[in-house]
Amino acid sequence: MRGMRPNRRITALGSAGALVTATLIAGAVTAPTASANADSRHGQDREARGVAVAAQRAARTGIDWADCPADWALAKPIQCGWVSVPVDYAKPYGKQIKLAVDRIGNTGTKSDRQGSLVYNPGGPGGSGLRFPTRVTTKNPVWANVAKAYDFVGFDPRGVGHSAPISCIDPQEYVKAPKMDPVPDSEADKQAQRKLAREYADGCADRTGKAMLQQMTTPNTVRDLDVIRAALGEKKLNYLGVSYGTYIGAVYGTMFPGHLRRMIVDSVVNPSREKIWYQANLDQDVAFEGRWKDWEDWVAANDAAFHLGTTRAAVQAKWLALRATAKKNPIGGVVGPAELIGFFQNAPYYDSSWVPVATVFGKYVAGDTQALVDAAAPDLSDTAGNISAENGNAVYTAVECTDAKWPTSWHKWDRDNTELNKDYPFMTWANAWLNLPCATWPVKQQNPVNVRTGKGLPQVLIVQSTRDAATPYDGAVELHHRFKGSRLITEKDAGSHGVTGLVNPCINQKVDAYLLNGKLDAKDVTCTPHATPKP
Repeated sequence: MRGMRPNRRITALGSAGALVTATLIAGAVTAPTASANADSRHGQDREARGVAVAAQRAARTGIDWADCPADWALAKPIQCGWVSVPVDYAKPYGKQIKLAVDRIGNTGTKSDRQGSLVYNPGGPGGSGLRFPTRVTTKNPVWANVAKAYDFVGFDPRGVGHSAPISCIDPQEYVKAPKMDPVPDSEADKQAQRKLAREYADGCADRTGKAMLQQMTTPNTVRDLDVIRAALGEKKLNYLGVSYGTYIGAVYGTMFPGHLRRMIVDSVVNPSREKIWYQANLDQDVAFEGRWKDWEDWVAANDAAFHLGTTRAAVQAKWLALRATAKKNPIGGVVGPAELIGFFQNAPYYDSSWVPVATVFGKYVAGDTQALVDAAAPDLSDTAGNISAENGNAVYTAVECTDAKWPTSWHKWDRDNTELNKDYPFMTWANAWLNLPCATWPVKQQNPVNVRTGKGLPQVLIVQSTRDAATPYDGAVELHHRFKGSRLITEKDAGSHGVTGLVNPCINQKVDAYLLNGKLDAKDVTCTPHATPKP
């Protein structure tokens, strides 16, 4: 899903994108041995030895920090550098790729410093390089933590500046209008199946099977341990959001003794039965619920948006908009697929509630240009389109390679047809996003059995109850698997990515954990953060 991805296919579970906030990372002088997940998988011991070799090498080499390249838009005092990692950890002396990393030093004194805090925002396919800007923009939520930690971000393998992969020409990827995700006929389904097969083949052609085979969560976790060593950190401090929580869960399983502190926020369900096919189906159900929450809020603020005073009235206008766009794409480019790409931002993030409702209200009042500007691709933004295509390529590559997916079209068709009856907002769009996994051209792996290992510290888990991209059950499942962990529940809230929001109940507990290692004696429930105001 991806921390699901609004149209430009943004970031966290298998399919939820990652359109906005949240990111993480952390970086020993002495290179530790990697403890492999106890399930014996082919090549695992070789990979465990390989990551130890790579970490020792990185610890010796360190990172040659310098001003960031001008086109990265990361101004001083943020610094950038590179960490080399093997493409295949079973061959640590074989082909290497360079991972882009950045940092900003702690804002407090030398005695205040507690090391690096490494961040990952999700995806798969999200870049963490913006994380240090939380310091340069003086983000008040992170001001206390910034006194104690260097903020470190990175582009995971395949992402952005880190040996980026591709599956389709970026301009072709963004062009619109695309097919309506909701099929009207068997012919529509066959056309979507053809597109999915072509996309999977394109990943092999443009990226190469050798690299595609190594695009997995366990390898990203191994990369993270090499980054830790390159930073000169004996133990990792990590903040992971959305899919970044799954990176954290697998890191805690594979390298439990290498962790110092870890916060996971908006949690991917780590159950091997969920990764990744079932996780995406679960996401469809949760998105429907959060979509209704947004419609209720829009109705309660009818004075601002004039879209109706009840959820049913708002939904009727949505369906009318969808039907209009299906018949004649708005501005020639915004059809139902583009509408979903834009409107899914609302159930993803509360920060999108006002902007999405404002554009919707303008459209209903007769201003179609606002909707075209918001939902249509910008073909002149070639850099943005390259980034969007790359993000989706990584999302697909990791999810498809991480786990075995159903190859029977009958199963996909049956499951999604049934789900669409009650949860139509995202179901078919999500299905087509993930269908390349049914014909994936490289061997699919078995997910790591996430669990507590020797040396695992207490982990802080933060989750809202109505999160659409990563349903609440995922946090409960990880809490159960990581002994001694603590769960902070933000009740009756649903924004994806909780730790970046202003909620003193949560913010203070995050600070206490990262600054003093303090957790509550038991799990905590917090009231929701403030509801957006028009």
